[in-house]
Amino acid sequence: MDVRDILALSPVVPVMVVHDLGSIADAAMALFAGGIRAFEITLRTPQALQAISVLRQALPDEAIIGAGTITQPEHLQAAVQAGAQFGVSPGLTPALAEAIRSQALPFLPGVASASEVMQATNWGFDTFKLFPAAAIGGVPLLQSFSGPFAQARFCPTGGINAGNAAEYLALNNVLAVGGSWMLPADKIAQGDWQGITALAQTALAQTACALKPAH
Repeated sequence: MDVRDILALSPVVPVMVVHDLGSIADAAMALFAGGIRAFEITLRTPQALQAISVLRQALPDEAIIGAGTITQPEHLQAAVQAGAQFGVSPGLTPALAEAIRSQALPFLPGVASASEVMQATNWGFDTFKLFPAAAIGGVPLLQSFSGPFAQARFCPTGGINAGNAAEYLALNNVLAVGGSWMLPADKIAQGDWQGITALAQTALAQTACALKPAH
């Protein structure tokens, strides 16, 4: 399974920042019940790597668990050891690109400009995280990329929400979007798992009209 196959599992990938291991499995199961199949656990907290292992055990086999915010080769190695099935980075360096090739892990490198897309393409990548999407041009930027980078596909993250996700997904070069709006802190704190399931269902329903045939 490559990274495009993983993004095809669901048009919305939740970006999960784990502060409480006690609730992460319940939150992920609630999202899964709402139709989410690919999950990104960001390596921004001390609990992140353990959360990846917890979710690999807690979720059904149909779920794919990834590690996000990978910025160094050692982060990649730790994520693989924790059980991550794909990786995501906010950007890409030569050292990280080499480490990714050595691991053969499905990977979504971050890009924010035409030059970065060109460099990452030279390193063998064809599918990218556009980050931070809204801040660097959003939909108009992705539209402009479709000409010179006709084979490239994107998963924009950063500033994506219930109000604009469908607009991104309507673009031919967008396979999925990443965001955290389905995991509001108040619902997690209250243990409102049904509410999170409902948000996931709504997110998928709202974006269904924008889905294109598989690329």
